[in-house]
Amino acid sequence: MEKKSNKYYLTLSLKEYANGETEPAKELGLQFDNHDEIFGIIERIKDKNIFEDPNEAAQFAIGLKLFSEIKLKHRKNPLFDELNEVFPLFMKKLKSL
Repeated sequence: MEKKSNKYYLTLSLKEYANGETEPAKELGLQFDNHDEIFGIIERIKDKNIFEDPNEAAQFAIGLKLFSEIKLKHRKNPLFDELNEVFPLFMKKLKSL
């Protein structure tokens, strides 16, 4: 039986290059599933005031959820061997804040 997951679509747009140029414009649309409701996680991270900037809290939450879902899905991949030991500790620490 397949686990139920939330379905998301994320759009990433490059608005301006480091040199100030705006062309060529780039955009990536990414469809993905996640077992968590990410908008709620963003709000909880913002409420914890871990970062002064609420945008950084949102960036952190989105990045963490994208990364952790892939890590979970591919946990037997040798790339994640070291992280599999410490990542649960990190998540427990984050949740305890």
